[in-house]
Amino acid sequence: MEFLPFVYLAYMFVSFYLLLLTLLLYFKNKQALFSHPKLTKEYSISIIIPTYNEEKTIVDTIKSVYNIDYSNIKEVFVVNDGSKDNTSLAVRKILNKYKNLKLIDKENSGKADSINQTLKKCTGELVVVLDADSYAFKESFKKMVGYFDDEKVGAVTAMCTPRNRSTLLEKLQVIEYKVIAFTRKLLEFIDSIYVVPGTAGMYRRKALEEIGGFDTKNITEDIEATWHLAKNGWKIRMCLSASVTTEVPNKLKPWYRQRRRWALGGLQCISKYKSYIFQNNMFGYFIVPFFTLGLFLGLIGMIIFLYVFGRRFLSSYLLTRYSLESSTALLNMNNFYITPSILNYFGLILLFLFFIFNIYVLSIMKDRILEKQSFFNLIFYMIVYLMVYPFTLIAAMIHYARKKNVWR
Repeated sequence: MEFLPFVYLAYMFVSFYLLLLTLLLYFKNKQALFSHPKLTKEYSISIIIPTYNEEKTIVDTIKSVYNIDYSNIKEVFVVNDGSKDNTSLAVRKILNKYKNLKLIDKENSGKADSINQTLKKCTGELVVVLDADSYAFKESFKKMVGYFDDEKVGAVTAMCTPRNRSTLLEKLQVIEYKVIAFTRKLLEFIDSIYVVPGTAGMYRRKALEEIGGFDTKNITEDIEATWHLAKNGWKIRMCLSASVTTEVPNKLKPWYRQRRRWALGGLQCISKYKSYIFQNNMFGYFIVPFFTLGLFLGLIGMIIFLYVFGRRFLSSYLLTRYSLESSTALLNMNNFYITPSILNYFGLILLFLFFIFNIYVLSIMKDRILEKQSFFNLIFYMIVYLMVYPFTLIAAMIHYARKKNVWR
């Protein structure tokens, strides 16, 4: 008996299991998706905006910070990490315009080190790390800080969606970001959020100091910090009603580099925390295995597809060549009897359910499919866009094997 059917069935089982888990979490907690704790205390907040060559966006980001409806923002640090453009000059021009805005110019040492150095200067009870091309909505902080009334909460993240939505690639990322935000919120209900994205993460300063800040060796410092917090028993929360927008890649090359970096950083995290699998709390029993499985699931699916497609193509090629050489008929009546495989049916059913799931998620996330996301975009997202991901993982694996842990 062939080995492939067992691999295929295992792949289908895991895919159906994850889909079922998502649905169960949703129907059990759908009333709480967009809820958030009431504001009982205005915790003091320090904001850190690490920048590198962000002269085009940094001023708008700063303006968005000072438009936030929250009275207890003690200080806003813009950390210029050795930019080669006019980022520092752009900030200096508006320094006197905004209260408690501070600029730190330093030599390039990476985003994580920039945050860590600035963390020592922070005086707020909470620390917000905001990317230099991200923009928080006016009510976001008020909706997020209430989670910290629970002293075990170490970090809170918000829903992040693309700011630029004109090209096909940008529109596909809108779908992607909204599905990610939805599933991330569901993971909160089982204490299994595995990343507080750098676009806008709110941390308890005490928690960050406990873990020694961000790992300067990991190129996805936001994932690693979240794992470290979870390992130490801190809770991570997601506020789906708090929104942040961010500039996403609008060309294939920077998109590819970004996704490769995400995969490479994920591999670094898996390597660092592999000894905690099936140990400790939900971190070891779910987060690490779930993240690892999710990272490689697409690659496994692609390998199965290429194997089946390649074998059928080779068989057809050999059959055609043999028929031509032997002067026999290429087709006969037996060729018109198709014996369907139950494995193929499983694949089609899974694809159909995934399609319905995405439509449902976008409707929940207040996205009008027919007006903003055409069915073509959604189909293209499922069949083409997601199929590219395994290739970014393969590239990341090659970089990891070569110890080429570079940001770009």
